[in-house]
Amino acid sequence: MKRVCKYRIYPSGSQERILIEWLDICRWVYNEALAARKNAWEQEQKRVSRYDTIKMLPEWKGQRPEIASVYSQVLQEVCTRVDLAFQAFFRRVKKGDKPGYPRFKGVGRYDSFTFPQSGFALADGKLRLSKVGDIKIVLHCPLAGKVKTLTVRRSATGKWYACFSCELEDPIILDSADSPVGIDVGLEKFAMLSTGERIENPRFFRKEEKSLARVQRRHAKKKTRKSKRVVAKVHERIANKRRDFAHQHSRRIVNEFDVICLEDLNVQGMVRNHSLAKSISDVAWSQFKQFIAYKAEGAGKRAILVDPRNTSKACSRCGILVEKSLSDRMHRCSCGLEIDRDLNAAYNILRLGLQSLGKIPRSRATLVAAE
Repeated sequence: MKRVCKYRIYPSGSQERILIEWLDICRWVYNEALAARKNAWEQEQKRVSRYDTIKMLPEWKGQRPEIASVYSQVLQEVCTRVDLAFQAFFRRVKKGDKPGYPRFKGVGRYDSFTFPQSGFALADGKLRLSKVGDIKIVLHCPLAGKVKTLTVRRSATGKWYACFSCELEDPIILDSADSPVGIDVGLEKFAMLSTGERIENPRFFRKEEKSLARVQRRHAKKKTRKSKRVVAKVHERIANKRRDFAHQHSRRIVNEFDVICLEDLNVQGMVRNHSLAKSISDVAWSQFKQFIAYKAEGAGKRAILVDPRNTSKACSRCGILVEKSLSDRMHRCSCGLEIDRDLNAAYNILRLGLQSLGKIPRSRATLVAAE
């Protein structure tokens, strides 16, 4: 099991200049590796592998001597990124999806580099990078597990982060369904739990929309680096609020329940084809699902994804499908059941999740509304 621990780092002025130079050199190497593979295929129908591009590094160092200032394994990892981009391209072609051929990176479009094995260490409360020096780091929580790689990343607002990829011991999965829960996500309410708890939709983007529009208008007029960073700061503030909200609620849910059942929604497809695309993007269901999944795995609990089809239509008491429009907020069935539509869906999600585990709820109250 792997986990990424992300910490803020504060390089000095000279260190930041080195890091920025490294990003530019890595961008150049990325483009050269991509061009080598592209030209070899177009001109000679020849495939160039990751190892072939790594062998080209000494030649490129002759063209640009400053490349030697970058740690060697960081340069090799850039070639690995190009190879992964092509692997993803061919995988999409095979599946029949939109291929999306790997693109060259323009200025400012390369924002991270990775130490895959060595060249970094934590010493005396600082991050030590080979050829850079000791950088101040805020370790707000202890590193978990064995550190495998380090990625240094620059955000759009110019902040620097150290992201450690750690390998954890596999937890013992609890073989229990004593405290299961079904969760139905939505737009009017962020989530409805089968316990009856409602989590309100914070609508972070909607609340910041006017502020964002204002700074975007200023940037459209000025087109300066400073105005662009102001826009990025608003986006960052929205993303931070949304991420903190998802972290807090996902942690609480994982702490309280052993089995967590959620809908396996195709959010990307919904965003592309739905009239409520902006609201769906703002609520960030995928992020919430991702946080619950990895936290449940780390705690030895289960996160179950169920087929979302008809979870809102099916009656949680008798199973009859009841057609509804988005404006219908109550579920009314001929069997006499009348409850909130989201609560009805949460009961169905819980039932499907427990069925996939071969579990049967101990009480009828976990699946149907109290009469």
